Amino acid sequence: MGLTASVLAIDAGNSKTDVAVLTRDGNVLATARGGGFRPPAVGVETAVDELAAAIARAYADAGVTSVSHVSACLANADLPVEEEQLATALHARGWGASVEVRNDTFAILRAGVAEPRGVAVVCGAGINCVGMRPDGRTARFPALGRISGDWGGGWGLAEEALWFAARAEDGRGGPTELTRTLPAHFGLDSMYALIEALHLEHVAHARRHELTPVLFETAARGDAVARSVVARLAEEVVTMATVALTRLRLLDEETPVLLGGGVLTAGHPQLDDGIRDLLSARAPKAVARVVTASPVLGAALLGLDRVGAGAQAQERARAHWES
Repeated sequence: MGLTASVLAIDAGNSKTDVAVLTRDGNVLATARGGGFRPPAVGVETAVDELAAAIARAYADAGVTSVSHVSACLANADLPVEEEQLATALHARGWGASVEVRNDTFAILRAGVAEPRGVAVVCGAGINCVGMRPDGRTARFPALGRISGDWGGGWGLAEEALWFAARAEDGRGGPTELTRTLPAHFGLDSMYALIEALHLEHVAHARRHELTPVLFETAARGDAVARSVVARLAEEVVTMATVALTRLRLLDEETPVLLGGGVLTAGHPQLDDGIRDLLSARAPKAVARVVTASPVLGAALLGLDRVGAGAQAQERARAHWES
């Protein structure tokens, strides 16, 4: 394989990294998996070192030492300045002649469309939304949490459920089954006991995300408070999608709205129905669908776009991950 005819695709999330080496005609020569990519926690160089281990394995299997273009979709690349910083760090490793870094939400968007055109909303640990057009125009949000106006995501939903349940138990709020179902998940008999366990770290902070499925289960059984939280998430998803469609002037065109991430792909009926109903009212020409393809496919397709690969190459790459 020649240097000018290959792509290194990287999809790096908080918990895992997938990489792939492709020829210009879309053949996948090698893949590898590595650990999570968390520059804010460990620093840029240490985070890139984690990528290096997986890339070294993929390059060895593919029989190459470099590629024409590196297409990297990375978690925690939330601002353009962060994308530039990370692109510089990746370029310094000599993995490819050119490097393009995007937020990992772009990988889910590109994995779900035949051309780089549409909007994606991703709800996993956090929540994010991006949109793009084939001419390169994009729409995005900082997605840095409450300081950038975000609401939702698995962590946020768990915190919201805890807030309502705590107030219900001590009388500051209305009744909700969450006062029983949340502590019961950890084998506890009251919200007071759960609050104490979380505060004293008898229940590890990282386990709070386990309460998000409990919230949805409680909502599915008809609890009004839990259902109100799910309804608010549907509202937030559609608000982000509609704003992105408006910025890209796609409201009047049939446009895919891709839904990704653990929360939006879990098949929660109330959430799914709420998103589709609200989207139908606010963006009637938008077509919502769930993306189940591996996000590294999106990084690969973005790379093939960049090197000018044709439709057959993209179909060949897609077939590798969708077969």
